[in-house]
Amino acid sequence: MWESESDAGERGLVPVLGGSDRHDAVKSDGFVRRDQCWYVNSDIPSDLLVKVGDVSFNLHKYPMISRSGKMGRVIYESASPAAAVDPDTSVAVLDDLPGGADSFELAARFCYGMAVDLTASNISGLRCAAEYLEMTEDLEEGNLIFKTEAFLSYVVLSSWRDSIVVLKSCEGLSPWAENLQIVRRCSESIAWKACANPRGVRWAYTGASSGRPPRSGGGTASPRWNVGGGDSKESSPSRQAVPPADWWFEDVSVLRIDHFVRVVTAIKVKGMRFDLIGASITHYASKWLPGLTKDVANGGGGGVADEQWAQVSAGGGLHMIIAGAGGKDDAATSAPAREQRMVVESLISIIPPQRDSVSCGFLLRLLRLAIMLKAAPALVTELEKRVGMQLEQAALPDLLIPSVGRADTAYDVDLVQRLVEHFLVQEQTDQVSSSSPGRGEPEYYSSAASARMPPAGAAAASASSGLNAKARVARLLDSYLSEVSRDRNLSLTKFQVLAESLPESARACDDGLYRAVDSYLKAHPTLTEHERKRLCRVMDCQKLSFDACMHAAQNERLPLRVVVQVLFSEQVKISNALAGSSALKTGGADGPLASSSVPTRRQLLDATPQSFQEGWAAAKKDINTLKFELESMKAKYLELQHDMDALQKQVEPSPAAGPGAKMGGGKAQQPQGPSAWSNGWKKLGRLTKMTGAEAAGPGGHVGANGEAARKAQRRWRNSIS
Repeated sequence: MWESESDAGERGLVPVLGGSDRHDAVKSDGFVRRDQCWYVNSDIPSDLLVKVGDVSFNLHKYPMISRSGKMGRVIYESASPAAAVDPDTSVAVLDDLPGGADSFELAARFCYGMAVDLTASNISGLRCAAEYLEMTEDLEEGNLIFKTEAFLSYVVLSSWRDSIVVLKSCEGLSPWAENLQIVRRCSESIAWKACANPRGVRWAYTGASSGRPPRSGGGTASPRWNVGGGDSKESSPSRQAVPPADWWFEDVSVLRIDHFVRVVTAIKVKGMRFDLIGASITHYASKWLPGLTKDVANGGGGGVADEQWAQVSAGGGLHMIIAGAGGKDDAATSAPAREQRMVVESLISIIPPQRDSVSCGFLLRLLRLAIMLKAAPALVTELEKRVGMQLEQAALPDLLIPSVGRADTAYDVDLVQRLVEHFLVQEQTDQVSSSSPGRGEPEYYSSAASARMPPAGAAAASASSGLNAKARVARLLDSYLSEVSRDRNLSLTKFQVLAESLPESARACDDGLYRAVDSYLKAHPTLTEHERKRLCRVMDCQKLSFDACMHAAQNERLPLRVVVQVLFSEQVKISNALAGSSALKTGGADGPLASSSVPTRRQLLDATPQSFQEGWAAAKKDINTLKFELESMKAKYLELQHDMDALQKQVEPSPAAGPGAKMGGGKAQQPQGPSAWSNGWKKLGRLTKMTGAEAAGPGGHVGANGEAARKAQRRWRNSIS
């Protein structure tokens, strides 16, 4: 069997091709190059000049015509060689020959019967050149097409490294390499070896020519396969460590993006695990898209910093160019940006559809780069849906995607709104799928544990995981709102819509939302009272913690109504806790179980933060001061009422007196009992005292009797007015 270049080199064997001696009418010792011209060492002068690009070959007609149908046609169909130096010399121009001058040199050597060393580096170009020159079996048995095909089939495709090298060399041979199925065969060979059992791989250190990064031991490793069963001790699995699952990532990452896509597609067909495919895509992107691993924007103030773009150099490497803020449109349409856009779009198209094939951070960084490079809108939308599938795994720095092409906000808030919508749609779809077994998600979404779980248990587990995912997204969204709220250009409507995009059940505590609201109020001091109230509607005062309530009670930026709601809700919580504690002391119906489950008042006080205890003591002192002032006002009110009654008695005439009675006519003219006016005020005073006593509960909150009393008081005021 043919051996690869690396394998044969270890044994001193190199495959050599040469023509038969019966066609060697021109004796030659080899080729000689002078500047850009090649000459044949021969006693017979050359009669054929072949130009391939900038290189000229001074050859003979007969060896070339005998093995190349293309050369025979070009020579005899060409124009008169009047322009040549020698009238007997024919000129052939082959500028479109695949492989260029190097491949033609090897083909010419073969036509002259010289030894030709076939390697993984030159076989693809020589195979395409042989097809271009029509070196078929019809002209001679064992012609160049046959021998290059044999080398490809028996040597290259059986070697991992040679398949990579040949596929890499096919980058400049389109469309010849595609039409001759070289790319397809190499891609399938690589895919087959990547999906093979790792125990069949034996690592050999073959020097710097293997193309792999240095490992321990001073050499570089190249994998081989135990095709014959591995009877030798050297290839025994017990003596050979199993390579890691990602051993093929680095080798495949050297390929161009279109060939990498072909390899990954073939690997998918072979049944590779989706997480390994996603990891290989992530590794490839980190190598060819430096913007995914570096911060390409500085989120300071309201502008976006200069963007970094990766450019493919002529040698296949990468270097960075800087596009200034004023030239973003030009940079997005330049050649480097187009190449990067092609890479991004290709990676998006081959990401496995499974949920956790790649991380959410990688998807968000890829989405950021796709937006900057103005990738296809359909692919960007598909990528947004993929991010929404696993939004609970995202981190805040990856979510801060700058706005591109718009000057209203520093960050793309609308994009985050769409991501949250995709997340909610996916959560609803998962719930429907879990509730209807058999018509839900594919096999690769379900695990063995969920397969053994009964339908009711699976539905409960899915609902619990959905709540946890929503809670994580809620915390992430609150952090995002706190970050973007500092932007003065962020409108109140966008903030409110994004804050209310999640259902109320997603947040067990609204402290993060309160911080975002407070940050927005601090950054927008010109909001009206109505806008402040509208902003504060996004949070629930009953879901605030002790510390948040104490901060809100002293926050001058909040509307007064919101502060009252915060204090009232906290008073209700404390009243309920004290009521439960007192019920335990008196001995509830639940007995010892209730006493063990509900904490005592001392436990509640010990569990309360010291800052809240100090704040509540100050607030309680203020409440007592207000109560004392209220009692003083009531006393002054009663005194004024008494004086008003006395004045009323002096002003009103007696009913027995006539219309001509005068004011202050004597005691006989004054009524003996209180007037209707004074009786009304007295009743109102008694009603106020009664309602104040009945309406106040143990926690100081107003009940139904208090509400009825207030309504009666309003009716009394209307009647007396």
